[in-house]
Amino acid sequence: MKLSANTGLLLIDVQNHFDDPSLGNRNNPHAEENMAALLHRWRETNRPIIHIQHISNPSLPHHPGRDIKDIVAPLPGEPVMVKNVNSAFIGTDLERHLREAGIETLVIVGLTTDHCVSTTTRMAKNLGFTPYIVSDATATFERVSFDGKQYTAEDIHRLALVSLHEEFATVIDTKGILELLEG
Repeated sequence: MKLSANTGLLLIDVQNHFDDPSLGNRNNPHAEENMAALLHRWRETNRPIIHIQHISNPSLPHHPGRDIKDIVAPLPGEPVMVKNVNSAFIGTDLERHLREAGIETLVIVGLTTDHCVSTTTRMAKNLGFTPYIVSDATATFERVSFDGKQYTAEDIHRLALVSLHEEFATVIDTKGILELLEG
């Protein structure tokens, strides 16, 4: 199998805010490097790229935490869609953009696995797109559950991927996606 030349790379919320130590422990410390490797390959092969940036309240003054990380910063001409909720499809032109460009398959990377990445992936599938989520190019943080139990970032990440795999997306790693690009 080979991914078509029109497979889109969707980079979700790869923003400086997620480097804040107050967020707690995070898994996949090399996720951004994997995102950058995929982005590089997408640019080399002239495939479509869409950056998603989360800005909860656009009326607030600019804060550097909102900025997309330099390692995956958009180049001129690469679309950046600004959202203010978990799904990249709500309040943006993402669906229209994908349909007008004839993009049916999405490779999804970004932060965080269990929030915006998961929500966007689920919605992509529900809208009829074919999503792939890249396990080592996504990451999340540890959490305390409603009953006070502490869950590691890796536990949260893996369970989020388990709930997506084979129902909402194909879960695959960076190496696997790069192999699918080559056929």
